[in-house]
Amino acid sequence: MSDTSSRSPTLLNSAPELGPVVRERRKSQSLRIDDAAGLLGVSVDLMSRLENGQGSVRLDKALAVLDGLGLALMVLPKEHPWAREAAGHCPPAPAGDGKA
Repeated sequence: MSDTSSRSPTLLNSAPELGPVVRERRKSQSLRIDDAAGLLGVSVDLMSRLENGQGSVRLDKALAVLDGLGLALMVLPKEHPWAREAAGHCPPAPAGDGKA
């Protein structure tokens, strides 16, 4: 299984897209869903809904799961170079003032 720590950032466009990222990270740490839920202080049902993109998961609970699995959520403008890079639309902008 691949370790997501070496993965490039992932740009998510919908809530269900978070599930596979969480599942991959959990599995890369050789954790069963029930073991991960216990370690993270959430229910197996919540972990399952999060990983399968079904139902609602409170943001604070999702953030706790991400943090516990060693993942981070970043919010930035769509035009930010990191967001464009993650989307694969263009290579990262060179350092500087951004003027042509």
